Amino acid sequence: MLVASMLRLPAVSRALGVAHSTGSVAITKNVHNAATAAASNLVEVFVDGKPLMVEPGTTVLQACEKVGVQIPRFCYHERLSVAGNCRMCLVEIEKAPKPVAACAMPVMKGWNILTDSDKTRKAREGVMEFLLANHPLDCPICDQGGECDLQDQSMQFGSDRSRFLESKRAVEDKNIGPLIKTIMTRCIQCTRCVRFASEIAGVEDLGTTGRGNDLQIGTYVEKMFMSELSGNVIDICPVGALTSKPYAFTSRPWETRKTESIDVLDAVGSNIVVSTRGGEVMRILPRLHEDINEEWISDKTRFAYDGLKRQRLTQPMVKDASGQLVATSWEDVLTRVAGVLQGAQGTSVAAIVGGMVDAEALIALKDMLNRLNSDSLCTEEIFPMAGAGWLHNELQVALVGQEVDLTYTYDHLGESAKVLQEIAAGTHSFSKVLAKAKRPVVVLGSGSLQREDGGAIHAAVSTIAQNARVSSGVEESWKVLNVLHRVASQVAALDLGYKPGVEAIRKNPPKVLFLLGADAGCITRQDLAKDSFIIYQGHHGDAGATMADIILPGAAYTEKCSTYVNTEGRAQQTRLAVTAPGMAREDWKIIRAISELAGLTLPYETMDEVRDRLAEVSPNLVRYDDVEEANYFKQANELAKAVNQTILTEPLVPPQLTVRDFYMTDPISRASQTMAKCVKAVTEGAQAIEEPSIC
Repeated sequence: MLVASMLRLPAVSRALGVAHSTGSVAITKNVHNAATAAASNLVEVFVDGKPLMVEPGTTVLQACEKVGVQIPRFCYHERLSVAGNCRMCLVEIEKAPKPVAACAMPVMKGWNILTDSDKTRKAREGVMEFLLANHPLDCPICDQGGECDLQDQSMQFGSDRSRFLESKRAVEDKNIGPLIKTIMTRCIQCTRCVRFASEIAGVEDLGTTGRGNDLQIGTYVEKMFMSELSGNVIDICPVGALTSKPYAFTSRPWETRKTESIDVLDAVGSNIVVSTRGGEVMRILPRLHEDINEEWISDKTRFAYDGLKRQRLTQPMVKDASGQLVATSWEDVLTRVAGVLQGAQGTSVAAIVGGMVDAEALIALKDMLNRLNSDSLCTEEIFPMAGAGWLHNELQVALVGQEVDLTYTYDHLGESAKVLQEIAAGTHSFSKVLAKAKRPVVVLGSGSLQREDGGAIHAAVSTIAQNARVSSGVEESWKVLNVLHRVASQVAALDLGYKPGVEAIRKNPPKVLFLLGADAGCITRQDLAKDSFIIYQGHHGDAGATMADIILPGAAYTEKCSTYVNTEGRAQQTRLAVTAPGMAREDWKIIRAISELAGLTLPYETMDEVRDRLAEVSPNLVRYDDVEEANYFKQANELAKAVNQTILTEPLVPPQLTVRDFYMTDPISRASQTMAKCVKAVTEGAQAIEEPSIC
């Protein structure tokens, strides 16, 4: 995918939050400098008599927050455009005839903002009275109880009685899919969800119909809210109108224990909070990280947690004489694995790791196979789905690859990879556009490197990036060439010396194959010799487990404290939220035990010692929350000249894509009933569009 655009640095993180690596290339370019110089003259205002210097254009609400005064609000949200329609943020301006909406009113020189005056309190009490006039009194059964802004603010600013005698209105609930439960009678028309859908998710699915007392928020016609980020409207809804369907009536927030962690279902590394109760994951919420996911997470991250308790491997298993897997003890299975490995050396033993393997397990497996004189260590080969996007950032975007319906406009340059060679040679019309870029960015989907001509594509893209860097005169720290990975384990695996793809194993099938969380079906029994022995270690009974001779149950990402590196090269840690079920154990501990029984004892016994070993091999893996600077551009250009420069004529598109490519990409999401409902809802919705009913 080739994309040309103008962007701010935070926009890249936002793009990754909804992006999926594709078999395409993206290039971005600056059209003009959007940043304006900060005004040199500050404005003096007063908040409750306290002087404050602010920049021109600062709103009353922002000025109050600078001095630590919290202004109540419902419609205002820091990441959304200002609507100014709830009026809860009314404050008095000294000598002004009436209160003003703090979220929408810029300050003026000399203003004295009164946030706790009698007029301010009376105004807020009146607004709250109007808001509660039609709000149902169903707090005891509302899933937003304990996290409801309306409930909290009505206690602080509301009255103990109402003057309204009219009947409360009732609004029909909307069915917008299997993820979001709607009780629209509770809606206070703050329009946060509408603005989120349009400005962040990039879809125009939500909107308002009617006027006055008949105003309603919905999807106009009954349909699924079609966005991979739809669940975020649950967090920003200040009342109980939008809540989680899977979480409904399961627990209250004060009953759960909260653990800060990261998501590993994709390569973004979104920061999350895992809420647990009684050793079970109850829900997953976003955690603020400005450089990665801001405060948003994808629907798969949020809702696939029910897959953590289904199809789990909870005890070691071995294949008996009849070919059936039967349960056994850890002592027995470890002894068998150790015996198998003792009889394997060099190329007769190999390993494939999956997309959710942590760095600690990666280094342990590598060290063990290295002691068997084997360097046949590969990551799974998989074709990611297409799609990427961010909005309202004055981006000029161009794309090479499959033409898809994205949430932003772009120039489609074609599907052939030969377009890349034309841009690199300067013969394509887009070459002139890119040459004028002030801050160019090339985003290369990892799937494009998995073609037979992946080396030639990389060479062309490296040339494009180098030419763009020279013509723009951008600083060395600016990352022009970026590879967008799809799975959480890939960057750390490559840093530790694993080879991408399993083609080498197909060409030279080993006698012993160790599958560590490898469930993408990248290799089958037919690819191996008939007498090949397969050891599978993982936490779900997925594709890898079905072909195994021995199964070793591992721990999922919510059940261990482990290291992962996201697509931008940032090392982060998951945290132990619940204990692993049954006899499952952490992956690196299992490998360490095998090595000892096989006479290949690894030189570490604790997590700290494992991380010391990581630091020896790749120090960036333990520099947590630091982004490792890319330093391979010059070397990549030099190496690119040595590869076969022939680009195939096939279009630069992945195989036929389905909704499973987003909702079911890994063992956890494939085991999730919620994700299965999403697949069904999207499929049925697509069929309804293709075959409309005739009235």
